[in-house]
Amino acid sequence: MAREPELAARQAHRAEIRSRWLLSAPALIIIFVAAVGPLFVMLAYSVMVRGDYGDVRFGEFSSEGWFNVFFQRDIFDDTITYADAHLSIFWRSIRLSLITTVSTLILGFPTAYFIATRPRHTREVWVFLITIPFWTNLLIRTFAMQEVIRNEGVVNTLLQALGVIDQPIQILYTDWAILFGMVYVYLPLMVLPLYASMERLDFRLVEAGYDLYAGRFAVLRRIILPLVKPGLVAGSILVFIPSLGAYVTPRVLGGGKNMMLGNLIELQFGAGRNWPLGAALSITLMVIVMVALLFYVRNASRSGATGHG
Repeated sequence: MAREPELAARQAHRAEIRSRWLLSAPALIIIFVAAVGPLFVMLAYSVMVRGDYGDVRFGEFSSEGWFNVFFQRDIFDDTITYADAHLSIFWRSIRLSLITTVSTLILGFPTAYFIATRPRHTREVWVFLITIPFWTNLLIRTFAMQEVIRNEGVVNTLLQALGVIDQPIQILYTDWAILFGMVYVYLPLMVLPLYASMERLDFRLVEAGYDLYAGRFAVLRRIILPLVKPGLVAGSILVFIPSLGAYVTPRVLGGGKNMMLGNLIELQFGAGRNWPLGAALSITLMVIVMVALLFYVRNASRSGATGHG
């Protein structure tokens, strides 16, 4: 007799699990179709034979797309060499994304700290000012940055008026232009998570650090940074991932010469008419993003465990 209540409880628990799965099934189907489905399409395209007019030959499989990501064959003697252009674009994309993340952190940390230390009734105003750029289309903001850094733009005109330079500095259509543009575009994505963490920071701990004769750098390193690390990690992820796959900013400010991964992928699906290579590059970009996320999460978890220990 004692087993009957246990059996009934197990059946009720199983029925509850089934009902939860049924209720969540529509959302899971949408996620699969809208997110996972396109990834499978890209994966399938990457192992198919390139078509004559920019498509793929269904039913014909080849590893040429993946091979062309890192290598290339000479059209005359089939000599295999490294795809220097692709590797250069990979390196430029990762380098500029890392520099953008560090630059937005350097600029965003004091900005978020400033906002978090303002009187409570004025913080909303400062946060509102930070979010204003999101009201404007990304393309318009990028063209605005182009007007600032071009040879006849605000920066060069001001420097010439002050007598700092005699000739305009060529900033536009360089890696520097792409960097300035991405820092400008993604800076709010660093400020907002940092501010969310700093707003919950108990500043009495900072005062206690000063009372114990700790210097500014010691207070920053031993108190503030460990407490706001979740916002720092979140901001770094929010900046690094879209920077790695940026398309509009490198296209406009790089002038098509200084391409990044997003531009290279678009080129293969467009003028290059090499869909398997474009699909393989897309999957490679996704893998890089996943590795970066795992690196961030693992370091954050390890630091958190060390801190609790």
